[in-house]
Amino acid sequence: MEHGSFTNDSHASFTLAEEDHTLANAVRFMLNQDPRVTLAGYSIPHPSLECVNVRVQTTGDPAREVLKDACQELMLMNRHVRSVFDKAVSEFMVEYARLKAEKEKKKKAEEEELQKQRELLDSMDIESN
Repeated sequence: MEHGSFTNDSHASFTLAEEDHTLANAVRFMLNQDPRVTLAGYSIPHPSLECVNVRVQTTGDPAREVLKDACQELMLMNRHVRSVFDKAVSEFMVEYARLKAEKEKKKKAEEEELQKQRELLDSMDIESN
């Protein structure tokens, strides 16, 4: 919900329902990165209310458009972070599978060597000497 001025659309407050510090701080950060923004902040009216008030003041551009642009930039940033994360997880899984296979191969070789040593000991007649 927008709470703006009828005479100056470069200043407005917005209420984001069912949101908290997580989204509000990210939106505030993105707004403050925009050179068109002179003031960006947020408040939570009461801890038991699930809403956030975001205040935006710009150099002249409509606050609604600047907020929309900030949200779109935030979505792009989140997509990038997600893609980097997914790539890192995939690389980890490949490396983990490689290391696990290597470990199993080493364990099997050790077991085979141990079996050979047991067979060698069994073939020796230690009691008859």
